[in-house]
Amino acid sequence: MAFTLKQLRYFVAAAETGSLTAAAESLHIAQPSLSAAIGQLEEHFGLQLFLRHRARGLSLTPSGRDFLADARRLVDHAEEIELGARNLGESLEGVLQVGCFTTLAPVFLPRLLQGFAKDTPATTVEFREAPLDVLQADLLAGTCEVALTYDLDLSNRLDKVLLAEVPPYALLAASHPLAKRRRLDLRVLAQEPMVLLDLPHSREYFRSIFLAAGVEPNVRHRTRNVEMLRGLVANGDCFSLLSVPALSERSYDGRPLVRRPLVQPVPPAQIILASVRDARLSRRAEAFAAYCLHFFRDQPLGQGRDRNRDA
Repeated sequence: MAFTLKQLRYFVAAAETGSLTAAAESLHIAQPSLSAAIGQLEEHFGLQLFLRHRARGLSLTPSGRDFLADARRLVDHAEEIELGARNLGESLEGVLQVGCFTTLAPVFLPRLLQGFAKDTPATTVEFREAPLDVLQADLLAGTCEVALTYDLDLSNRLDKVLLAEVPPYALLAASHPLAKRRRLDLRVLAQEPMVLLDLPHSREYFRSIFLAAGVEPNVRHRTRNVEMLRGLVANGDCFSLLSVPALSERSYDGRPLVRRPLVQPVPPAQIILASVRDARLSRRAEAFAAYCLHFFRDQPLGQGRDRNRDA
């Protein structure tokens, strides 16, 4: 399409005012720009749209009057589209696409969705659970608007809102000999077989904790599923490191687990809400972000009954 919506707007303004000067003033543009735009329309369609009168301004030709009706409809429809698009961004009514890191989803997302639905019933949340690299790709591609995840090797194209900090801990079967200790040394744990959470960025994060203590973990099993990890720990002589808050002290098959803090000072894992930097969030996303801040501020991250005892 060789003509533009701007040219049509200029033509309609000139037709309605009957004057290039008056039309230019109403549009806040220079008169030569207006004349050039109308001339380009006439050249493109091969029509003379106006008769120019030196003292009496403009008058529409018969072709111009017919063209004006179509141009008005197109301009009005474009304004309706623009208004509708603005309302989509400003309205709470509609669908919000949310991503959530695989291990955080079962711990937080059900309660987040339930509470947010009560606070903002006009918004429907559709979510996707995925590893961090998939969430980043979804955010940058616009597949989801916000994502609940850990702050691990995130792209500098993403903005981050800090929601909570969770220190990593050692997870053991209640029957494990090391479970009797109140705190565990990474150098001691490195001598024990480990179950590693084998997700992109997560595996590197947990290995880096050992490397910072000058040791290498002894990985026996790898799994991408947290409940599988908890089951392997509960039914064997292995341990694991996790930072995901736990809501249960038992594995799926009912065996008891214990969490123990580490002797070495380790920076806590940061739970964040990520979005694309410089992208304007919809009101739905803004409302969800505000609810997430409220949610994480007012709840204890589910560390369990032995949380204070082990501290």
